[in-house]
Amino acid sequence: MDLKRTDLQAAEAQGLIPAGQADALWTFLQARHADRPGFRTSHILYYLGGLIAISAMSLFMTLGWERFGGTGLAAIAVAYAVAALATADHLLRSRGQPIPAGLLAALAVALVPLAVYGLQQAADLWPEGEAARDYHRHIDGRWLLMELATLAAGAAVLWRWRLPFSVMPVAVTLWYLTMDFAPFLAGQPDVDWELRKLVSLVTGLALIGLAFWVDLRSRHGPDFAFWLYLAGVLAFWGGLSLMRSDSEWSKLAYCGINLVMIGVGALLSRRVFAVFGGLGVAGYLGYLAQVLFKDSLVFPFALTLVGLGVIGAGLWWQKHEQSLAARLRAPLPRALRELLEARG
Repeated sequence: MDLKRTDLQAAEAQGLIPAGQADALWTFLQARHADRPGFRTSHILYYLGGLIAISAMSLFMTLGWERFGGTGLAAIAVAYAVAALATADHLLRSRGQPIPAGLLAALAVALVPLAVYGLQQAADLWPEGEAARDYHRHIDGRWLLMELATLAAGAAVLWRWRLPFSVMPVAVTLWYLTMDFAPFLAGQPDVDWELRKLVSLVTGLALIGLAFWVDLRSRHGPDFAFWLYLAGVLAFWGGLSLMRSDSEWSKLAYCGINLVMIGVGALLSRRVFAVFGGLGVAGYLGYLAQVLFKDSLVFPFALTLVGLGVIGAGLWWQKHEQSLAARLRAPLPRALRELLEARG
């Protein structure tokens, strides 16, 4: 629920809140939720600065950095990471600023691939022509050691500081892992795309399961599962959508899976499921319109009726939402009920 000052003022006008208390309550709520991510100017600047810093040390690495040599690259990465973690610890403990602290912790984790690459270069483990920036651009099973080291570093940072944004580089690394694992299994850089899609789908499901477990564990606190859900859905939906299908039944099943994703998104209050599920359903309807019912006069009218029916279902659900939600949640385990109530 997106609460606004005008909502409290309206409640005050109707006598639900004592006169003169709306502004005081609004000030209290703002202070209480100041450390939660939101669309505030300060938070926008935090994330913009963090994105620039992380991108500078990862996506936009240039070949000029190779002049430092492997040892130099590793030393620079470690120095940056130590400085970022020290600053994050200061911001968290002395200044009470978890958002910029989390961004700096994420920067430190994002530097781990560069440090590992530098050590590998120093040990002459990489062939001529490979560069650190290729880690974010090329799929190659040889990146696996860098990814495992990043996951270990991310786990250590999360254990030490427990900052939700620190999960971001871990989730991105897990996503990379889904792409690099297929070449690793095959033992060669070039593998069949069907294997890549299957590995992406399976590991995406595993990531979604991990995210759900984290969501249950952290249901009473900060949201540590967001980035894991994002990586898992990207891997699963991407692998599923790219799979080749010559059967109308399999295409219909694809639409059904996307509808289930929309339902899961609504149940868990996770928009990432609904967004990608909606894209999948839209893609299937587009296929029907362009291929199966290309010249049909009935299809647009039938689809319009279906859309109006969905809207009607939404109106009916809104009217009975409280009682229906209570009935549906009653047989669920206590931990899952608490998660749905906390995130819903």
